Amino acid sequence: MRTMLAVLAVPLAVAAAAHAVPGASAAGTKPARSASAASTARVPSGDLRAWQHGIGAITDAQGVTTVFFSSSGLPPRGPGRDRNWTHDVYVARWTPQQANLGRPRVFISRPEAQEPVSVAQNDTGRVMVSFEDGWNTANEVSQRYGVYTSGLKDVKPYPNDVLAGGHSGHVAAVGSRFVVFYSNDWVDGGGVDNLGTGKGVYAKTYDADGALLQAVEVAPRVREWWPMIAGSPTRALLVWQQYVSGETYARLKVATLDPATGVLSEPRVIADRLLYYTYAAAYVPTVDRFIVVATDDKGHGFAQLVDADGNTTATLDCMPASVREAGIAVIGARAYTPAQDGRLLHLKLTPTSIELAGTQPSPIAWTYTGSVGLVRSPTQLHWVETSPKGLQEADFDLTAVRAPDAKDGCSQ
Repeated sequence: MRTMLAVLAVPLAVAAAAHAVPGASAAGTKPARSASAASTARVPSGDLRAWQHGIGAITDAQGVTTVFFSSSGLPPRGPGRDRNWTHDVYVARWTPQQANLGRPRVFISRPEAQEPVSVAQNDTGRVMVSFEDGWNTANEVSQRYGVYTSGLKDVKPYPNDVLAGGHSGHVAAVGSRFVVFYSNDWVDGGGVDNLGTGKGVYAKTYDADGALLQAVEVAPRVREWWPMIAGSPTRALLVWQQYVSGETYARLKVATLDPATGVLSEPRVIADRLLYYTYAAAYVPTVDRFIVVATDDKGHGFAQLVDADGNTTATLDCMPASVREAGIAVIGARAYTPAQDGRLLHLKLTPTSIELAGTQPSPIAWTYTGSVGLVRSPTQLHWVETSPKGLQEADFDLTAVRAPDAKDGCSQ
């Protein structure tokens, strides 16, 4: 991708660095805009996402997990001589019996960058892969997708446009359907580092073969962007940020979408002061709720449970700050996610409550470039994260949890 990026030689970001991460434009590489745009795309100097950015996983009927990630080679080499980003999409297999991921291989490779990759698997086993793509587009970028079998055989293979000029998209499966939630256009100025903001968020639904079913304007032609998504058997939870003029924080918004009917719940603000880009969502089948984990502009983490109608049913107002682009792993009625201070958070859930049940230290330093938790057993997680050094992997014995202290509840 064509970017303005200073080359950086830096070790893994420590937890404190995640809190002070440079701002992202569009999907973390640059704003998507027409080729006739007057200004050039800009990216913060020293952006670690130029090495690796974006990761996701699916599991087949035999229990084999495939991890997808975007990387500028292996080991990652960072931006090219022209300072453009050069990510391709890689895959690596894993089973709970393996200590680490198997040897990665290239899955999709084109000039420019294909990142950050997002992946979802529907209830028939079909897989959709989607990402922002800088290759062969008349616009700055295009949001693209491909559909495959669980064994990654072609169904409707890449490249297919969600939208030429679209960006920042993520995909979820809802029953047999897929939903891609993406942004379009760009507005210069404001936002993080005055880099600007997206100009609206939109959703498109697809059948299991990758055929477009319908398009939904979620928040069209307004300064709202960085769409994140999670899927349940019947709904998609849409989460995104809203620009606040003259401020260094954003508002966090949510809505739910029924892809069978196209009905969208009323979008609403669930947090008035969000640390830009620092939020994630997942579905928790045991309690039939979506969980949203985020961080405010004061460095305090928070979490909410959202039902199928888009209503908040539980709130944890203050906890350790979460990590930007970190995954949320779910085991039964518990959710696990990284904290900026270098720990893994354990959240205990019911349909109407969230409790910080404990924490434990991480053997790897968290980065803001994306991570995913893989379930090894009911008491063990295997965490995989992207970094400038390549994939970093760690195991967590969940029985080694430590009780939270007063500071973890933001009481000090």
